[in-house]
Amino acid sequence: MSLIDSFGRTISYLRVSVTDRCNLKCLYCRVGDERISVENHELLSLEELARLIEIFSVLGIEKIRLTGGEPLLRRHLVNLIEKLTANPHLREVSLSTNAVLLERYANELQQAGVRRVNISLDSLNPETFAKITRGGQLEVVLRGIRAAVAAGLHPVKVNMVVMGGVNDTEIPAMVAFAKENGLILRFIETMPIGKAGMQMDASYMPAAEILTRVQAGMGGDSVWTTGTDLVGNGPANYFCHTPSGTTVGIISAKSRNFCEKCNRMRLTSRGELVFCLGNSGRMDLKDPMRSGASNDQLRELILHAVQKKPQGHQFHHEENKNPNHAMSGLGG
Repeated sequence: MSLIDSFGRTISYLRVSVTDRCNLKCLYCRVGDERISVENHELLSLEELARLIEIFSVLGIEKIRLTGGEPLLRRHLVNLIEKLTANPHLREVSLSTNAVLLERYANELQQAGVRRVNISLDSLNPETFAKITRGGQLEVVLRGIRAAVAAGLHPVKVNMVVMGGVNDTEIPAMVAFAKENGLILRFIETMPIGKAGMQMDASYMPAAEILTRVQAGMGGDSVWTTGTDLVGNGPANYFCHTPSGTTVGIISAKSRNFCEKCNRMRLTSRGELVFCLGNSGRMDLKDPMRSGASNDQLRELILHAVQKKPQGHQFHHEENKNPNHAMSGLGG
């Protein structure tokens, strides 16, 4: 079975936030010293998450990415992963993390069936990293990255949100770091989502400028192969540095959106199905489930929600300033 939205797109990928909590406070994700305070009863239990994901998988979802907040803060997460990787309908279960706890959990994740991880790394300078994350320790994250590689997680993707005047001068250094460690590197444009994202819009750098700096950092005469199919079918445009084999992706959600090929939706830790990262539309699945809805009834709700997925994002719409549509609660 396939999930087809009203614009003919096949929805096969679900990003699942397992917690709103995070152990970092990144500039583009949270405003000031904002704290996430969620009562346990507001969150979906691991059993509820597993039930909903099972329903999604029968409908046609093939890929699950577990996100947060920081997903490794969720207790007994590995138990959920083991259930998901045993699901014959799912061909991939992956994880997005800030890597603060990855050194501790990398081997367990690999043994539970996770094969690939995406790691947020916005700076290789300890002071800049601490500024962006509001107190994070760079060396802890670097140890987490090394642990992921050692555990056999592959590919390990590193994501850098490029912010003009903050970390943009580090683009060449980040490319060199990826090359040295066998990582896939992705540069991401800032996105005006929620109040924090809106505040960082002044630091926006378009993908074309990012690519120019990437190529300059590798040498002006370097040979690059372009193509979107080098690493999966996600939103990045990939460029492979032929001499070294280094792969760099650029996610240009703002300057060159990829809405016509979007294959994903998001399930928040509070049980809301979010139709689009750049729109505030969502459907609550938690209350119907806790009120006794059957699997068939939940399936009908999901099918209805998929038809409400918009054609494209509205990053500058007033609704994106709503704190309830902030990146910290959407799973990125």
